[in-house]
Amino acid sequence: MISRAAVPPAAERRLVLLITTTSSFLAPFMSSSLNIALPRIGAEFQLNAVVLGWVATAYLLSAAVFLVPFGRLGDIYGRRRIFSSGVILFAAASLLSALSVSGPMLIAARVLQGWGGSMIFGTGTAMLTSAYPPGERGAALGINTAAVYSGLSLGPVLGGVLTQSLGWRSLFLLNAGLGVFLAAAVLLLIKREWREARGEPFDTAGSTLFGLTLITLMYGFSRLPSAVGFALIAVGAALGALFLRVEDRSAHPVLNLGLFRENRLFAFSNLAAFINYSATAASGFLLSLYLQYVKGLSPRAAGLVLVAQPVIMAAASPVTGRLSDRIEPRLLASGGMALSSAGLLTLAFLRQDSPLAVVVGCLVLLGLGFGLFSSPNTNAVMSSVDKRALGVASATLGTMRLTGQMFSMGVSLLVIALFLGRVKITPERLPDFMRGLRAAYVIFAVLCAAGVFASTARGRRRGPGGP
Repeated sequence: MISRAAVPPAAERRLVLLITTTSSFLAPFMSSSLNIALPRIGAEFQLNAVVLGWVATAYLLSAAVFLVPFGRLGDIYGRRRIFSSGVILFAAASLLSALSVSGPMLIAARVLQGWGGSMIFGTGTAMLTSAYPPGERGAALGINTAAVYSGLSLGPVLGGVLTQSLGWRSLFLLNAGLGVFLAAAVLLLIKREWREARGEPFDTAGSTLFGLTLITLMYGFSRLPSAVGFALIAVGAALGALFLRVEDRSAHPVLNLGLFRENRLFAFSNLAAFINYSATAASGFLLSLYLQYVKGLSPRAAGLVLVAQPVIMAAASPVTGRLSDRIEPRLLASGGMALSSAGLLTLAFLRQDSPLAVVVGCLVLLGLGFGLFSSPNTNAVMSSVDKRALGVASATLGTMRLTGQMFSMGVSLLVIALFLGRVKITPERLPDFMRGLRAAYVIFAVLCAAGVFASTARGRRRGPGGP
């Protein structure tokens, strides 16, 4: 248990909450606003749909590769130190993205942005969990999660307005400015440092294998159904097996496999997070293309439609976060997964002439489902480990989120490549695009339905507030 003496004073706790909550706004805002801007970026740099998808995916892949290593480095050298460095890198990479003159340069800048994002999200949730005792943790995590959804909410609306009025580069300039403000705040206002694993060695070999495994698997997935794609996936699987063997023998692994073997709540909560993000993350990307290419909406109008989902998420998350301090998280999260599956299945029936009201209704259902799932699931993960493993737990959960998002984007890109090919979306190819869209949503609905079983299998939380 965490003693009251170990908990920072109330004012400092609120300061940690404010700064980590602001940081939780940045990346989702960037991602959701970028989805709206993708058609404009594709037109400027003459990118096909698959390459355009890599503008979004490059960030996710980079963040996933570095998230667990930086979570571990935060436990050893200080979460505040890693967090502040990540905010600075994120701001610099945002500026570089705004200055990009080609598709490859923008993708490279997005890789750097993901690196900075991994430092933020590998430590931010752990800082917040360290600052709040178990009985108050769910409410704090709910507010933090609401900030994520606020970023998702403002992204389509503000992103659409900025893209249409000032161009897509303004999105990155805005994020650079927010990053500078946040870096100054954390350096000047947060004085406490958290490093419960101080003095322990860093697992360089395991971190390298972890990164190579994710890179090889994701790139191979994007090259399917070619022989190169299958070969890369085979190499990635072999690297993954080697990584598990190295970690199992390491005295201080970057990813403690014992957390998965010996902690059922931790293992199945992370699995549920991976499945949920795998099934839902690419929805904004697909619907942005649908609304602008098929329905002919402007970026601003498309953003106003897409905002329905994150608004519901932001409204539901603080409530479900507080409820998860008193009600079993698995019950709330499993119900959310079921609602999300229903929303995805409904989207599988979209046609070129479907009313916008149908799209909005599906997004509301998805938003409610995800709002029910995310905060309770995060509370379950962070309450299932002791203090010295909070950084790794935060980073592991973040990795499940990012790898789930990558898998979701990978499925979308694969389906688009199979039905549409590696060509630009044109009016005569819209029927092919629609067939791919519907196929992707069927896959996601089935996957999300399967995730309900992972969510319910996690078992009960230990005690009223966790460890």
